[in-house]
Amino acid sequence: MRLSPNEADRLNSFALVAYIRGSLGRFLDDLRLEIAPNCNPHAHVSILPPRPIHGSADEAWEHIRTRVEDIPAFPVRIAEIEVFPVTSVIYIALGQGRSDLEQMHRALNTGLLDFQEPFKYHPHITLAQEIPLPDVVPALELARHRWREWSHEREFLVDNVTFVQNTGQCGWRDLACCSLDGTPSFHER
Repeated sequence: MRLSPNEADRLNSFALVAYIRGSLGRFLDDLRLEIAPNCNPHAHVSILPPRPIHGSADEAWEHIRTRVEDIPAFPVRIAEIEVFPVTSVIYIALGQGRSDLEQMHRALNTGLLDFQEPFKYHPHITLAQEIPLPDVVPALELARHRWREWSHEREFLVDNVTFVQNTGQCGWRDLACCSLDGTPSFHER
């Protein structure tokens, strides 16, 4: 991976995510836009939440790539919609696959990616954040209503990861991605 010369518009804030593709990803993006119309959605679960790195982006990517190449793909089951009490972030909790994400986080939160996060790692899918406090309960009720209406798959496969960098103003740029090894066959439900 070689970064472009216009790195000046980016921050020393990086994350590792697994994007949610297909109809489930589109549904989650649409739901997020309905709840928080000013956001720029791209449904994902963070494996390494935003953090500064202690070295170059190329070195950080190599650290990630060499550690994920032996991790087999795994399914993640989506559970219920909840709210983090301290931050009022509305999110979807994860069931099956949560422990796999926690294990990946522990394996990758080392070396130049080591970061003491402000909150204990809690894998989830964010639906709304930084919304005015009076809007949290109505947004939560709307999200729960839409989630109850969704009759399609509630599971996705973590079979690849993407290294991203914050560009400021809530923008993220994909820098590199790779597949997890040993991808099992997966049938959407």
